[in-house]
Amino acid sequence: MDQGNTAFILIAAAFVLLMTPGLAFFYGGLVKAKSVISMMMMSFGALGLIGVLWVVFGYAIAFPGAEGTLGPWAIDWNAIGLTSLLEPVAEDATYPPMAFVCFQATFAILTVALVSGAIADRAKFGAWMVFAGVWATVVYFPVASWVFNFGLAEDGSFAYGGWITHGLQEAFGVGAIDFAGGTAVHINAGAAALALALVLGKRVGFQKGVHVPHNPPFVLLGAGLLWFGWFGFNAGSELAADGTAALAFINTIAAPAAALLAWLVVEKIKDGKPTSVGAASGAVAGLVAITPACASIDPIWAILLGIIAGVVCALAVELKFKLGFDDSLDVVGIHLVGGLIGTLYLGFFARGTGLFMGGDLTQLLVQAIAAVAVLVYSFVLAYVIGFAIEKTIGFRVKNEDEIAGIDTVVHGEAGYTLADAKA
Repeated sequence: MDQGNTAFILIAAAFVLLMTPGLAFFYGGLVKAKSVISMMMMSFGALGLIGVLWVVFGYAIAFPGAEGTLGPWAIDWNAIGLTSLLEPVAEDATYPPMAFVCFQATFAILTVALVSGAIADRAKFGAWMVFAGVWATVVYFPVASWVFNFGLAEDGSFAYGGWITHGLQEAFGVGAIDFAGGTAVHINAGAAALALALVLGKRVGFQKGVHVPHNPPFVLLGAGLLWFGWFGFNAGSELAADGTAALAFINTIAAPAAALLAWLVVEKIKDGKPTSVGAASGAVAGLVAITPACASIDPIWAILLGIIAGVVCALAVELKFKLGFDDSLDVVGIHLVGGLIGTLYLGFFARGTGLFMGGDLTQLLVQAIAAVAVLVYSFVLAYVIGFAIEKTIGFRVKNEDEIAGIDTVVHGEAGYTLADAKA
């Protein structure tokens, strides 16, 4: 057993798990003070629910082994409950299977939590939990299989794999590149977020400048925790402490740093002032964009990717006002758009296969196929699930509760309580 790689994976998993509380702070600071508890609880609710579902059947769907070659809905019945993975591990194994289970569990949790940002200030917690469980089961777990499900034969070659990464390779000679989840995580969550924003409709009084972040320090803290955890997200996806992990690590510094600066420049030009929320949002946009590309591009091209993501995402977040959908915390503008940018960027700059790096348009084609397939699949099913919940148990709170602030209505708590003057 390679204890070094095992430790690397387990530490990376802990990093990624920290991203969900980090997201709670990031999202919580962006909403109004009277719904901060509701916003943060949706992240923690996802952590609890998806953590349980992953053990019970999520891993069995996402990683059905060779059964994954049978189609997008395969399941490894032997992996239900993970008991079969507790068998003794071979001494020459790189890492125990359970370490990989832990690592991928944190991806599932975070992806579901990301969706919640689109429905801030107006969603019932119970309805959100129902959506989270159903969407994870029929969307995230299968899509994770499309992208991440893989196995090695004794000669080191891929014995099977998800259709996005390895099925496309059989068809086109080049498979889609998604090292850490540009499609499975960010495009997936962003498309679902757009669907839910349409199902729930606009917040009361929705217009530009009305809903402002109540706590920018929370936003910066959350962004910092996300960036910290993202090193586990990206470098950890190599599943080994080696040169590829190091490349992913430096690119996870370079791209978000460049995106942060680019977003601030756009703000300065557009609005006259660079903001703290803009800095945090720019960093996250760069992190999203570099996720699929972190191990496949040179650092200099990671900087260019960050600049593009920072500029485009800073402009994309304004689309909700022009197109009339209320994506409360810009999940679409940052995660869906950023994920698309990073995924398609590989068609031009992926080492050895990108159009400008010695390849041809084939890499761009397969990247586009992967992105569109996940986007459409996630959007359609998220809309159907959200619509069904809204028409049955109800997804949105009453307008009067939204105006008053939903923390006390939904959770019986307030985010901020003044000290008793008599104390």
